Amino acid sequence: MDAIARAEKGQVDADLGGGVLKQRIARPGRGKSGGYRTIIFFRQGDRAVFAYGFAKSDRANLDAEEEKQFKEAARHVLRLTQKQIEELVKNGDFVEVKGEQEISK
Repeated sequence: MDAIARAEKGQVDADLGGGVLKQRIARPGRGKSGGYRTIIFFRQGDRAVFAYGFAKSDRANLDAEEEKQFKEAARHVLRLTQKQIEELVKNGDFVEVKGEQEISK
């Protein structure tokens, strides 16, 4: 939730374009620099979809082909209607995070 709150305020670690952001998330008890990287499909004030996450210790970054694929996926996901998203959540394809403690499937 913190990564989205920061993005809503314009605090973005990396804007990859096409609605794709890379946000850092701290490891518990440590800072963000050695933590996790997340790929988020993002439209300010409307939608944020966590698409992928990885530990910085596991890999340095995305390669060009992965970045291209995420941009293509974001283009589709960010165009989904609310009804389509609700159906994906209902089917278990998406998990909706409503707050730190609330997760509905």
